[in-house]
Parts: sequence; C-alpha cells; structure tokens
Amino acid sequence: MLDDPPLLTIKADFPRPDPAKVAALRGAQTSHLVDAMDGRGALDWTIKPCDPANSSFVGVAVTCHAFPADNLALFGAMEVARPGDVIMCANDSYRLTALVGDLVAGMMKNAGLGALVTDGLARDRAGIVAAGLPLFCAGIVPNSPAKNGPGSVGLPVTVGGVPVSPGDVVVGDADGVVVVPQAILDATIRRLKEVQAAETKAEAAVKAGATMTAGAAALLKSPRVVRL
Repeated sequence: MLDDPPLLTIKADFPRPDPAKVAALRGAQTSHLVDAMDGRGALDWTIKPCDPANSSFVGVAVTCHAFPADNLALFGAMEVARPGDVIMCANDSYRLTALVGDLVAGMMKNAGLGALVTDGLARDRAGIVAAGLPLFCAGIVPNSPAKNGPGSVGLPVTVGGVPVSPGDVVVGDADGVVVVPQAILDATIRRLKEVQAAETKAEAAVKAGATMTAGAAALLKSPRVVRL
C-alpha cells in the first residue's frame, strides 16, 4: 500500500529569466505572441479574466498544483512568489468548488503579485474586481475549498492544456493567457517584432480597403483548390 503523500511539496528555487526580457513582452497582444510561437501557447479558451478591463499582465510563472476542492498549494505559491510574479495554479479543472476568493486575491495584490491564473474556479467576483488583481479562471461558483492538500509548488504543471514550468513567462489580456517557455524566450522576442511589423502592415492594408490577403488569394487560384 502506498503511503499518503505529504500535504505540500515545495521547490522554492528555480532559474528566472532576465527581467529585461520579461519587460520586452509587456503590452504584447496575446494573439501576436501565439503567432511568434508557431500558432500555439494559449491556455484553453474557457480560462478568462474576472475583469476584462483589468486583464493585461506579464510576469514570471510560479507554478503550483492544488488538488480538487483544496487550495493549500496556492498559499505555498504565495509564500514563494516575488512581486510581479504570476501564480499558475493547476486545479485539475475542478468544477465543484472555488480555488480562490476575493480575500486571497486582495492578499496577492497587497504582496505585489502580477496575476493569478487557474484552470479551476473562483468566487466573490465583485470583490476580486475591487481588489484589482488580474485573475483568470474557468468560471465562478460560491462553494469553498479546504486546506488539506496534497499539492505542490515550483514543479512543472499543466494549466488549461498548456505545460508550464516555473520561470516561464506568462502574458495575459482580455482574449486569454499565453505561456512563453523560458527556453524559447529569446527566439519569441525576436519573432514577436516580426509579427508586430507584419500586423501593422496588414492593418494598414485593411484600412486602405483590402478585401483579401495576397496569400489567400494565391491559394484560391492554385491547383490545390478544386472547383466543381
């Protein structure tokens, strides 16, 4: 028979990216970031901001895994996180109890954290909005969690279908959340500039009256399209 797991396993130290590189992604549109990573990196579409008007953030990921109906790991992550960090909490997409409420959101805001992102639920939406912390979750429910564990902090997790490691860079806006793995941060920053330049050119073309992209027009005229 297996022994019961510890209530919480914490790994507090992990490699952090250069703050200047994190800052380079500030204000980046999430769709542009995805394009800079070959079309992937965004969390499941159900994970949205409690307050779309306060949804823009960028920060270093502090990961945690809170078992269903429990949020002890969230407090462990709060202990490890530094100002500006983004807590990425995997909650096994649990849908019966909330992971977090307005009081904890207020504590995170007081600590200077950048955001909280979870595949679980939240409660006390009005209070969360008033607290001013960007908080992304899969929905709202009044039911409350316990603090019995088990859970982990500072280990790789999966949130919204996307793997997240501590030290990755996380960016959010009203459309959703994107994870930039630390291993490809430099390449993503370079490609983001190219994407943004292309988007600026395309937007100008649309404003000038364009009705079709050149690439799509060429494909529609190619032998790959069969017309009956």
